[in-house]
Amino acid sequence: SCRLNEKAFPNGDLYVGDFKEILPHGKGKYTWSDGTVYDGDWEAGKMAGKGLLIWPSGAKYNGDISGGYLHGFGAFTASDGSIYEGHWRMNIRHGYGKKQYSNSDIYEGEWKEGEHEGKGIYIWNNGNKYTGNWKRGKMHGRGVMEWINGDHYNGCWFNGFRHGNGIYQYADGGYYFGTWTRGLKDGKGLFYPAGSKRPSLKKCCTSLGYDNDHKTALPQCSSLHLEEDIVKKPSIKRSLSEKISVSGVLKGSGRMSSKTAESSGLSDSGREFVHHNSSGTFSFDSDAGQSELQENTAVIYEREYMQGVMIKERIRDYNKLSKKAEKKTKFHAKETQKSSCVGIFKGHNSYHLMLNLQLGIRYTVGKITPVPKREVRAADFGDRARITMFFPKKGSQFTPPHKSIDFYWKDYCPMVFRHLRELFKLDAAEYMMSICGDDGLTEISSPGKSGSLFYLSHDDKFVIKTLKKSELKVLLKMLPKYHNHVKEHENTLITKFFGLHRITLPERRKVRFVVMGNMFCTELRIHRRYDLKGSTHGRITDKDKIHENTTLKDLDLSYEFHMDKSLREFLFDQIADDCAFLKSQQIIDYSLLLGLHFRAPEPLDGLVEPPNISPNMQSSPAGQGLTADGEVLFPSKGFVLLAHEPSSVNTDPGPHIRGRALRAFSLGNQEVDILVPGTGRLRVQLGVNMPARANHKLPQDESDSAEVELFEVYDVILYMGIIDILQEYNAKKKAEHAYKSVKFGHTTISVVEPELYANR
Repeated sequence: SCRLNEKAFPNGDLYVGDFKEILPHGKGKYTWSDGTVYDGDWEAGKMAGKGLLIWPSGAKYNGDISGGYLHGFGAFTASDGSIYEGHWRMNIRHGYGKKQYSNSDIYEGEWKEGEHEGKGIYIWNNGNKYTGNWKRGKMHGRGVMEWINGDHYNGCWFNGFRHGNGIYQYADGGYYFGTWTRGLKDGKGLFYPAGSKRPSLKKCCTSLGYDNDHKTALPQCSSLHLEEDIVKKPSIKRSLSEKISVSGVLKGSGRMSSKTAESSGLSDSGREFVHHNSSGTFSFDSDAGQSELQENTAVIYEREYMQGVMIKERIRDYNKLSKKAEKKTKFHAKETQKSSCVGIFKGHNSYHLMLNLQLGIRYTVGKITPVPKREVRAADFGDRARITMFFPKKGSQFTPPHKSIDFYWKDYCPMVFRHLRELFKLDAAEYMMSICGDDGLTEISSPGKSGSLFYLSHDDKFVIKTLKKSELKVLLKMLPKYHNHVKEHENTLITKFFGLHRITLPERRKVRFVVMGNMFCTELRIHRRYDLKGSTHGRITDKDKIHENTTLKDLDLSYEFHMDKSLREFLFDQIADDCAFLKSQQIIDYSLLLGLHFRAPEPLDGLVEPPNISPNMQSSPAGQGLTADGEVLFPSKGFVLLAHEPSSVNTDPGPHIRGRALRAFSLGNQEVDILVPGTGRLRVQLGVNMPARANHKLPQDESDSAEVELFEVYDVILYMGIIDILQEYNAKKKAEHAYKSVKFGHTTISVVEPELYANR
């Protein structure tokens, strides 16, 4: 039974309302000694139901309460005048809600744990507006920014910055389609002057070589279309199960601190607003004034940027570019059908293949992981070292039911590959989640002529490639020696293999897969990719076919690289060791895959002289960064070398590298890290985050006068690895690869010794 009563507490608190036995229950008003007041529903001594909370600061809440917490739907007015109306969970904004800040900014959309997360609209008090996705209080994913001056950006965002692919429309009608990194233009793009025919997204993607299904074309977001991202206000009707909470627990005498709600951040709109502004320093500014009016609207500009600095511009004819794009799109399907694997597995079959692969790897890793660790034995490489299993669609005693088709699974040398993963310091659970997680795999277009299918793990760490039967045999044959080589050489540049599998589909079709580390899963953007074989035969790319993700060839490499003396020696010693191993295995048609990250150039007093032209050049880091004998000294303008501090860098092993930090001559042969402005501090390892200076070599005969290279010297960071090692020696390749060499600066080393060819 309930009774109306009044109770004063010794500490000065006062309650007037209904009681059940000795506890507040029903309707009642509680006034704390500091002036905080709650007037509303009570249940067994706790605020529960609907009520009004008023704090001495002037802040107030009117809405649902559960168990003493703001929980459900309610309106909160902070002491600074900001107003939030929406859903709450345990005193924290969570769900759909609208907040008007004290400076008149407005956010309406989804919240998670007190921060903008999901779909939402933010309108600044100056009229700028963002509509799109949020993560942890920052613009992240797909989104559209509209500036008051008429400019628009539609594309990808990351951590509050324009990051990835997008289209920027200027108020005067000009368009720029390209890529951004942390708010700055970075990479290739197309600029359409005002008055040009409005470019379609499809044509822009095709012109720059992007594939809509290619994950790397749109990093951080899967599409530029935002129709499904428009924020829709939920229905006002709410069931009891939808109600949200607020804080305030009766302790001891039933007293609730008046500071509870405010200290949880409910009234801290000023701090939140500053945090929001700081998250998008570049994002909130338009590129106003960067669109130039052009009389000839048939002309467009193919530009390349590095961290916001334009380094190259090429004038293109729009009509010709459009025709080429249409032609490329028209024949793309025919070219795809020619490839051996892609022609077999189309549409749903390719999807089934991906599901089968995930099911098989999950099964294998789960089966092999509990086996006690031991040394690898000779029998682990043998013909009987296989795990086979049938996966019926309906499931079995050993396999789960699945949505794919029936298939047989075979895992080759599971104990060997488990030990390789351990050598490469990969955690079994993380490996399985990368490949077999709910996010799935992404099918990517083949970068070569092999016709193989390629899948990329959701976190970009692993590449899965289909193999020919001959390639599988080569890998199994070389596996014992490969295992020994990577065990002895922790800094090897040779491709890391993590698993070898086969799927047998209905009608006995067999598909073989190898799981490899993705060399270009890096913290820095890769601006150029080169597949270097040390050959000149057919090793050049048609300029009109070069796009953002093109892997270039030997004769396309127009840079000389000058490296720290010690780093260069480490690199060449490892290349020599790796090539000696490949020679012993009769492997010939391999490549050095080279990735370049360019730092934004600064004008450097003209061309840098070749290092050994001036015999009197002094060793001075403040000069050209070269010693008297031509050695490069760092720091440079694009980054800084620092003594290695494990606590200051990410030391987690990557899928493409392992080993300790390298020593640099520039810092007295200490182990070093590299400090990259705008990114952070990175560990320098062999083939990863290696600093260098790139001198652009001007061609003797510049046939394309419409293309202008604006700088001659760049600070670069190198990434490299040796790939395509599953092709044994073939006499037909002899004339094609007479001698393989890689040149860095003024040092040339033989990648495959001439004796190999002389003995054939």
